[in-house]
Amino acid sequence: METGQFPGVRQLRYAPAPGGESGVEVLDFARLRDMDPAGRRTRLQRPDFHVLALIASGSGRHSADFVDYPLRERTVVWIRPGVVHRWADAEELDGFLVLFAPGFLSAPGPAADAAADVFGPVCWESAEEVWPLCLGAVEHLGREYAAGVSAPSPASAPLLAHLLAALVLRVLPPSGPARPAGCAPEEHAVFRRYRAAVEEHFATRHQVADYASALGYGRRTLTRATRAATGLGAKQFLDQRILLEAQRLLAHTGLPVARCAERLGFPDAANFTTFFQRQTGVPPSRWRAGHGRAEVRLPSSRTGRP
Repeated sequence: METGQFPGVRQLRYAPAPGGESGVEVLDFARLRDMDPAGRRTRLQRPDFHVLALIASGSGRHSADFVDYPLRERTVVWIRPGVVHRWADAEELDGFLVLFAPGFLSAPGPAADAAADVFGPVCWESAEEVWPLCLGAVEHLGREYAAGVSAPSPASAPLLAHLLAALVLRVLPPSGPARPAGCAPEEHAVFRRYRAAVEEHFATRHQVADYASALGYGRRTLTRATRAATGLGAKQFLDQRILLEAQRLLAHTGLPVARCAERLGFPDAANFTTFFQRQTGVPPSRWRAGHGRAEVRLPSSRTGRP
């Protein structure tokens, strides 16, 4: 089993509908239900693509990485690649789902930064005054997507990428993901390279010095850039990414703690237990006991092919 493969969790690969091979797909919740008469959407799944959902009406529930979110009108949901989630109740929902491949938002900028942020918000409520603009943006994207499917042209993919970036910028909560005021462009570029390297190697590289050497920076440069971009030091950012995957392994696999440690590059179970307890305050076995596959918790401070 690879690190990202969890028995009992559906692994969803990006597979666009025929004619929609541009890297993005737009559908609605009615279409989702029609595509899934067996109700597999209510079971745990892990996509390798982005799902951006806008709830236009109705109510329901969604869970992602151990948090349960209520859904209602003006709710925005962003499921990033690798997140373990399920549509716990989507029977009465109406709205839009935008599926897009990693890297589709390739042009540097705040939209691409938001897509690359593995710790970005999952669920939030759009402000009432901007909601009509959000719906207008996704409807425009949907029309261009339909036009590209029926009559593809060389302009289809660039148009869709621009419209998707506009949608992302429109729906994002006010807090992000613009570059923090204290983060210079050069520092932000360093952080983007570090973040990408962490996402690729967190299961085998646990020391900031290894990333600094591979990227050609000093440790202080990485720490300064990461702190300016996120408020966290480079080591803390790396540890949080390792911890997130450790929690997914513990919650969604039956692997012994020692095997989880092995999957995440720890030399032995004792080292892993020390790391996990330092981050969470409890040993892995106790954390696992309280976070089984069916158990989720309510968010404490967030207003926040699936």
